[in-house]
Amino acid sequence: MIESDEEQGRNLSRLVVARAGRLVTTGDAGEPYRVVGPDGAVVEPVSVFLRDLLASGKSELTLRSYSVDLLRWWRFLDAIDVQWNRASRAEARDFSCWIQLTAKQRLQTSRPRAARLSSRVPGAPNPVTGKPASGDGYAPSTVAHSETVLRRFYDFHRDCGTGPVLNPFPLDASRRRGRPHAHHNPMDEWRPERTGRYRPTVPKRIPRAIPDGWFNKLFASLGSDRDRALVAFWISTGARASELLGMRQCDFKPGEQLISVVRKGTRAVQQLPASADAFVWHRLYQQELLRARVPGGRRQPAWWTLRRPYRPLSYHGAHRMFERVNASLGADWTLHDLRHSAASRMARDSELSLTDVRWVMGHAHLTTTEIYLTKTRDEVIEGVLAHHARQSRAREAPPPQPAPGYDPQSLSVLFGRPS
Repeated sequence: MIESDEEQGRNLSRLVVARAGRLVTTGDAGEPYRVVGPDGAVVEPVSVFLRDLLASGKSELTLRSYSVDLLRWWRFLDAIDVQWNRASRAEARDFSCWIQLTAKQRLQTSRPRAARLSSRVPGAPNPVTGKPASGDGYAPSTVAHSETVLRRFYDFHRDCGTGPVLNPFPLDASRRRGRPHAHHNPMDEWRPERTGRYRPTVPKRIPRAIPDGWFNKLFASLGSDRDRALVAFWISTGARASELLGMRQCDFKPGEQLISVVRKGTRAVQQLPASADAFVWHRLYQQELLRARVPGGRRQPAWWTLRRPYRPLSYHGAHRMFERVNASLGADWTLHDLRHSAASRMARDSELSLTDVRWVMGHAHLTTTEIYLTKTRDEVIEGVLAHHARQSRAREAPPPQPAPGYDPQSLSVLFGRPS
C-alpha cells in the first residue's frame, strides 16, 4: 500500500516527536547549553560548534537559538536513521520540506506532544492591533534561521576536517561566486547575498507602532510603579527589552536624563537619553524597593520581582506582565513593539535627524532606520478615506460662477463648454 505525501509527513512527525533528545541548561559560562541525544549522551559535534561560537563573542541567547535549531535537526536525523556526518542534500531537502509542513513543537521536558501537520492557515487578525494570529506551523523567519544555522554548522566541521566535504545545506547556485556585497552602492539597500538553496522567502514586515491613544490606555492599565517605569523607559529610549532588563542601579543618571545599557549585538555600553517622566516613575519604584528591603547596592540589578522571594526580573517575567496588560485590552502587542513605537516617534520628528535616530536605536545601517518612515496601516487608511471624501465633495460642489460683468453664454462659447 503506497502512502500519500501527507501520511508520510504525519508518520515522520510522530517519529521526530517521539525522540528523547533534549536541550540542557548547564549554568556553566564555558558551555551554557548542551544538546543531549536520544541515548542520553551529549552530542559532541554540537558542543564543539557552540564552544567556537562562544569564543567568537556570541551571546547566550544566540547560543540557545542555535542549540534549538540543531536539536531539531538531530531529532530529524535520528527519526530517519542517518548519521549527522552522512547527511546529504537529499536529507537536507526533506528536512526543509518537513519543517515547513509540520506543526511547532515546544522544547520537550517530559511527555511529548501529539504530532500533527500544520494547517498553514493564519488566524484572524486581532481587532485592536490588526496583527494576524500566528499559525500552528513554523514561521518563515524560523525556517530561514534554521537553514542558516545548519549551513554554518556544516561549514565549521568541513573546515575542521570533521564533517562531510559537501555541505548538505549549500548556497544557491547564483550566490556561490564572488565576494558578497563587493560592489554595494551606499545609497542602495542591502540585498541578501548569501541566500541558501533551501532558504524560504521571508516576507518583509512593516514595524507596527502602538498608536498614542492605545498607548495611553495601556499605560493606565499597568499595576505597579515598576511596570510604569519599565514601559516609560522602553517608549522613550527605544532600548531592547533585554538591554533594559540587564541594567544595574549605577546605570541611571537622573541629573543628566541618561541611562547606560549594554547593546545586544556589539556588547558595548551606550548611554541613551530618556524622558523625565521615566525617571519620576523609577524614583517611585526605588522607594518601593527600599520599603521591601530588596538588596541594594550600585552593582545590584535595577529590576526585581514584586513578590517574595525577590529575584532579578527576567525577560519571561516582563513578557508575562505585558501579556496580562494586553489581555485586559484585548490586544496582542509585544515588548518589541514598544521599541518600534519609540523609533517611529523619533523618526517622524522633523527636529530630529535620521542619523541621530539610528545612533539611539543602535542600527548598523541607515536603511534599517528608514523603515520607520513608512506610514502605519491606520495612517494609510485614514489618508485614503480622506481622499475619497475630497472626491465626493468635488463632485457635489457647484461649478464656479463667472465674475460680475461677464456673459455666461459668451464664456461657454469661448471655453467650449455646453451652454
